[in-house]
Amino acid sequence: MSNDVNHVEKTMKVGPVLRANEMAEAIIEAIQLDNSDRNIEIIDRGGYIRVQADDYCIITKKTMEEVLGREFRMPGELEVNLSSFIGRINPGTDAVEFISKK
Repeated sequence: MSNDVNHVEKTMKVGPVLRANEMAEAIIEAIQLDNSDRNIEIIDRGGYIRVQADDYCIITKKTMEEVLGREFRMPGELEVNLSSFIGRINPGTDAVEFISKK
């Protein structure tokens, strides 16, 4: 009999919880572009929108500016549209990352 334990990695959902407004649409589009290799789940709760991916999600300043067609202040403009977030947040001037707590 083996003492090996089958270890299954469990994923954690991470990402922003956004205020439901026009900026949320742009943020969601940028998230989908920046995370094209990931499954992004969008949950619209009326007053807020939960955006989540498994273990990691990034939003870049460059993509936000492409989507909006103007300069975007990162992380300031993003933060004012966050109701909350899931996971750990790593804010920066070029990107904001949402990372699992593993």
